Amino acid sequence: MSKAVYFNVDDNLDYENQLLREWGVDGELELVEVKTEGTDAAFVEALAGADGVVVEYFQITDAVLTQLPDLKIVALQAIGVSNVDLDAASKHGVDVTNSPGFCSEEVALHTVGLLIDQVRKLSFLDRSVRAGKWDPLLGSMPQRITGKRVGLVFFGSIPKLMVPMLKAMGLQVAAYAPTKSAEFLADYGVEKVETLDELLAASDFVSMHTPLKPETAKMIGAREFSLMKPTAFFLNTARGGVVDEDALVAALKDGQIAGAGIDVIADEDTEQSELFGLENVTITPHAAFVSEQSFAKAREIALSQLVQRLVESRIPDNKVNK
Repeated sequence: MSKAVYFNVDDNLDYENQLLREWGVDGELELVEVKTEGTDAAFVEALAGADGVVVEYFQITDAVLTQLPDLKIVALQAIGVSNVDLDAASKHGVDVTNSPGFCSEEVALHTVGLLIDQVRKLSFLDRSVRAGKWDPLLGSMPQRITGKRVGLVFFGSIPKLMVPMLKAMGLQVAAYAPTKSAEFLADYGVEKVETLDELLAASDFVSMHTPLKPETAKMIGAREFSLMKPTAFFLNTARGGVVDEDALVAALKDGQIAGAGIDVIADEDTEQSELFGLENVTITPHAAFVSEQSFAKAREIALSQLVQRLVESRIPDNKVNK
């Protein structure tokens, strides 16, 4: 029987064991829950003899993998894989899988919600009322959004779900998506824009939907914000690291852009950011993915990858490393 460790993962494994029974493989894969300190030594000790592991945020490095010769798969209950050294995993023969699409509906709705919040100043006015100021004219004067343009940076499952919501509000939609053809985007009613600079300059809302990779790290910085309209709003529900946060703060303070709706920040370890003190920012605590259904789906997908690799002895569908 193969063994997989769930390392410092929230909740118990009742749901996973129920799925194994439903799939008829409960006698072929043992799931072990380990909650301990999040150090490399504790991780290596917990995985002694294990064939697979499910983690959320723990950093899996080459040094860690070197000490785990039996490990065959790292299954992530998330879309991003930046906490795993993919090259090292490949070197050690370890498959790394993610859970794409598990929260697409939630993130799409959350992003559109941030857009609406910025335009209608909902959070700003709520704070004002709670502070004793009953004044509908506080802050900047809202503008109608009919005919305005939303520029999507990349076009995956989340933007696809956003498009009908945006169009229902009378917005035009364009995308900078180098891997997508104009014909593909046109099928969704989206205009293809060839360069990021062009998209930034022509959009009233810019929404980030990029994974965090070396080539996308800080892809939006001071130069990029300088290209945007002073009336434009910036939305980020992707990863904090795809934006130069200091440049974003400066752009908001200097009026280079009108406002921002943010669900992710650069430093989510110490949970500190200058963005917290700005009035023209709506910020949520990396919550766009959250729902009862999305959590269950992520768990199901991660478990299915363990089964494919450890029970069916095949390459998992969601393998992300070479």
